[in-house]
Amino acid sequence: MKDEPFSTRLQHELDHLRSVFNEMGAYLFTKDLDGRYTYANQAVLDLFGCTLDELQGQDDTSFFSFEDSNAIQQNDRQVLDQQITIAREEVNYLKPTGEKRVYWTVKKPMYDRDGTLIGLCGISTDITEHKLIETRLAEQHKLLEIVLANVDAHIYMKDSLHHFLYVNQKVCGLLGLPAEQIINRRDDEVIPAASACQLWRLDNRVFETGELQAGEEMLTDPEGNQHYYWSVKVPFLLADGTPTLIGISSDITELHQLKEQLHQQSVRDGLTGLYNRRFFFEMCEKNLSLDMRHHLTSVLMVLDVDQFKCINDRYGHPLGDQALVHLGKVMLSVLRSEDVLARIGGDEFAILLPNTTLSAATCLAERLRQQVMQSPLPLPDGDVLIMTISAGLVENSEGELMESLYARADQLLYQAKQTGRNCVACKAD
Repeated sequence: MKDEPFSTRLQHELDHLRSVFNEMGAYLFTKDLDGRYTYANQAVLDLFGCTLDELQGQDDTSFFSFEDSNAIQQNDRQVLDQQITIAREEVNYLKPTGEKRVYWTVKKPMYDRDGTLIGLCGISTDITEHKLIETRLAEQHKLLEIVLANVDAHIYMKDSLHHFLYVNQKVCGLLGLPAEQIINRRDDEVIPAASACQLWRLDNRVFETGELQAGEEMLTDPEGNQHYYWSVKVPFLLADGTPTLIGISSDITELHQLKEQLHQQSVRDGLTGLYNRRFFFEMCEKNLSLDMRHHLTSVLMVLDVDQFKCINDRYGHPLGDQALVHLGKVMLSVLRSEDVLARIGGDEFAILLPNTTLSAATCLAERLRQQVMQSPLPLPDGDVLIMTISAGLVENSEGELMESLYARADQLLYQAKQTGRNCVACKAD
């Protein structure tokens, strides 16, 4: 190589540089002070469909249509007039086809050895496909934002430390805060701690198992109203590997309330609001099993209103209904929290007194009888209706079924009626 003439070595270097320029995967070019091409690599020549000799001396008007964009000329003039380097997008339209191409272009002034400005050099990278993808992603992002903002569900993203990373407009409306005041804050900073703690049950399970979790959740709003949601929470890894969850919570408050109403209707008496016969018998069966397992004693009391038919006949059934409602309230005021009161039907009621001896139950029944007699129902005409009750009490025996226990209590109620009413009849097994 040392024996080669200088011109040969120079030619080798030029050929090497030309090879590098042609393999760069970008468009390299130089222009004179009038914007005419003085050099371009093979990528530029292929784009324009010409040779270097054909390109030299031509300006961009020969290759690009400037009807829609003259960014190339404007950028060239800025570089040459202000002698600055620029880096920006250029939108170009190829003349033969009208095809739109987008480039990321860097242009800088070019000087000779004396420092005199002689033109500019530039490198452009075709980012048309990238811009199309970017545009599609932007459109999809906008579409997703529209969907998330208008879908009838609360959608959010949290990290494993319970910080919100995203909330849709529905969540903002629920919490009464703009998104910027929710993002990056823990959920217990924007909702009551008790509610947040309940949400962590599903949240933690997502992070512990790495699997989708679903279940019912309850939140209390700032006014103290309870809202119920069916939540689906899905594990999701961010690009940096951070584990998060995406939650979708649908408001089922009305459905929950309807379910509660249906449940109440299934266990409550429609008139008095007390437990109904079916639910009462179920409760008693469970209590009898518990008593047998733990060798406990409970008492069943069956009672009804003395001469209730006379009340209906004299005052009418609507007032008779009022009397039953009034009676239920009076009895509840005497009973203990663990006692179970039910309307069995008509004017007949039953009371389960769990873990109670017959003697203690008898004392309670007497207080109940006296309280009913001393709590008359005011009548529309200013008078009052004094009611009395009769009751039969039995203590459970080991292994006894509910039907047998109830039959014995009902028999004692009959005895109380025969004795003269307004009294309590009791008998141990």
